[in-house]
Amino acid sequence: MNVTLNGAPSFAYLHVDLDPGESILAESDAMSSMAADMDMKPRLNGNFFSALGKKLFGKESFFINEFVNNTDQPRRVTLTQRTPGDIREVTLNEEAICLQPGAYISSSPELDLSVQWAGFGSWMAREGLFRLKVKGTGKLWYGAYGQLLDRRVDGEMIVDTSHLVAYDPDIKLKLQLAGGLFSSFFSGEGLITRVEGSGRITIQTRSLAGLKNWLNTKLY
Repeated sequence: MNVTLNGAPSFAYLHVDLDPGESILAESDAMSSMAADMDMKPRLNGNFFSALGKKLFGKESFFINEFVNNTDQPRRVTLTQRTPGDIREVTLNEEAICLQPGAYISSSPELDLSVQWAGFGSWMAREGLFRLKVKGTGKLWYGAYGQLLDRRVDGEMIVDTSHLVAYDPDIKLKLQLAGGLFSSFFSGEGLITRVEGSGRITIQTRSLAGLKNWLNTKLY
C-alpha cells in the first residue's frame, strides 16, 4: 500500500494505491473517486453494538467501507474528509490514540476502533461525551477543519474548546473558565479545556463552532 497526502494543509486528500490483494478501511463518505474495477464492501463499524455506539456517541458512521483490490494490478482510491483542512498520518505500534468525534478518516484493517466514555468535561468542551479510541499496529489517517498542530504536554496546557483533535489516552481533560466570571464571558473566551498529563496532543487552528458563530453575525 502506498498512500500520498496532497492538498495540505487547506484542502488535504489521500491517494491510496493498493497492490493486488490489499485493502483499506474508510469512513462511509470518505471516498471521492476509485478505480472502476476495485471492490467496495460496506461492513459494520465493529460488531452491532459497537457500531451503534460509534454512530450515536462518536459521530462516526454505522457502516464503514472496505476497499479491496482484487485485480492483478495496482489500483487507486482517493479519500477525503467532510470539511476543508489538514489530514494527519499516524503509525501505531501496539499503541493507542484518542480522536474527537468525526476526526477519523481511514485506517489499515489491522487497527481496532472502539468508543470510550470521555466525561462531562469533554462534552462541555464541545468534544463529545464519548471519544473514539484507535489501537493496535498499523496506520491511521484523521483530519479536522483548519491546519493541524502537534504539541507535547508535560504537565498542563490550555486549549480552547472544540480545538482538540487527537490525544494520548493518558491525557486528562478538565473544563474551566478562561479567567474570572466577568472576564471569561465578556472577553469572548468563556470556557476552555485544561489538558493535563504527559503525552502528545493535536489541535486544529479553526473550529466549526467558531465558523458557525461568525456566520450567525452575518446572517442576522
